[in-house]
Amino acid sequence: MKPVFTPRATSAVSITLAFAALVATGAAIAQTDPVVLSFTTVGDSRQDPVKPDPTQLVNGALTGQDAHWLQNSKAWARIMREVTAKKSNLLFFNGDMIMGYGNAGATAATDVNTVVNSDLVKHHVQYAFWRGMVAPLIENGTYVVPVPGNHETQCNSANTTCLDASGNNLSSVNGGKNALKVNEDAWRANMGDLIVDATRLNAALPGGLSVSNVDNTDHALTDSLSTPQNQLSYSFDVGNSHFAVINTDATGADSIAPSTWLGNDFAAASGRGAQHFFVFGHKPAYTYDFTGNNGKAGGLDAIPAKRNAFWSVVEQYGATYFAGHQHIFNMRQPIKADGSASPSWQVIVGSGGSPFDVKQTAANQQPYDRYYAWANVKVYQSGKVQIDAYGFNDAFGATKLLQSATLAH
Repeated sequence: MKPVFTPRATSAVSITLAFAALVATGAAIAQTDPVVLSFTTVGDSRQDPVKPDPTQLVNGALTGQDAHWLQNSKAWARIMREVTAKKSNLLFFNGDMIMGYGNAGATAATDVNTVVNSDLVKHHVQYAFWRGMVAPLIENGTYVVPVPGNHETQCNSANTTCLDASGNNLSSVNGGKNALKVNEDAWRANMGDLIVDATRLNAALPGGLSVSNVDNTDHALTDSLSTPQNQLSYSFDVGNSHFAVINTDATGADSIAPSTWLGNDFAAASGRGAQHFFVFGHKPAYTYDFTGNNGKAGGLDAIPAKRNAFWSVVEQYGATYFAGHQHIFNMRQPIKADGSASPSWQVIVGSGGSPFDVKQTAANQQPYDRYYAWANVKVYQSGKVQIDAYGFNDAFGATKLLQSATLAH
């Protein structure tokens, strides 16, 4: 009679016991230091009807839906599904949710075709489609916090006639891209109900937490701005975390952060006992110089002195800055002019669906230059903050963890 061996049974038992021990250890750690708040951030989902990314075309053209509504529906819808799966309490969208770039002021036209094709109607229609796409997020427990981008506030003279409040043509100013008060007003008309609806926001927060100290006042004079900035730059607290949204393209102050207001805002929050500081704007403070960018300063660094004033506030409070504008993912502690690494992180996640900045044929691409990416942030009871960036490639492959950083309390 042959002896009977049972190595598989023994192995299975060992594996089961080991797995049970691992699960128990993880559960013990979670109980010791639970996550008290989580949020996700991303930006730039608008489509480009003139220069779409080749990977976004079907049979050589944008889908009828995306060509009409100017949204990358496929990429943005997938990101939202994955944000819902992460059970994020909030989603900060860092601007350029619409193509915009027009003059959303009143039109004198009376015939239907001209009215429908006016910049005024186009802005509002594009906003409406984006708001319809994000509505399920809020219904499923993730509150949406909007951040204005340059496509929302600026008028592009290459597309239409851009006039300032005095009727002066702006085609020769700032390369023809200038923020307009009428576009800021259109932003408020379409996003104002989210800035900040305490009832809906509190419903998305974990038990025991609620939004407080909402600052949605007009602080234009603080930074010598020419138009009201309420609902464009604003802030609030959740527990011991402080969140500030900034408009990086205010009328007459394109590519400039409201640094004085932000410094006052952070000082007040610190006085209340805030321990975590998070800033959300559209344009990055430090441009990611990807292959093909050729050293262009495309963010707040277009005006270095103004950028430095902003970044000084960020560093003073150990804040983390999340931005978009560049259609790419990049997460780093920037190297400052003196050659030292900043203690604060800048996370660019302008990768919500807009055409990638790095072309398919570009040489020396970094691994995630053409990934649709977003950042997921967890605040732990101990004060630790974990930033995890996730994404999928331009072929819509499997989602993977791209980069992580742990911020010590």
